[in-house]
Amino acid sequence: MMPLTHFLALITFVILAAGATIGLALWAELPLVALGLAALAGSLILGARQWR
Repeated sequence: MMPLTHFLALITFVILAAGATIGLALWAELPLVALGLAALAGSLILGARQWR
């Protein structure tokens, strides 16, 4: 079982990584729609791997 401190650290790092990704996308003047489509495509690809 995962200790609470490790779980909270994991949640914190995921939120920081998401914020850094959005920040870098805005800094590079990438439209958020393109970022959303890339995330959707990645989700579909990873989901399709589980169906096999």
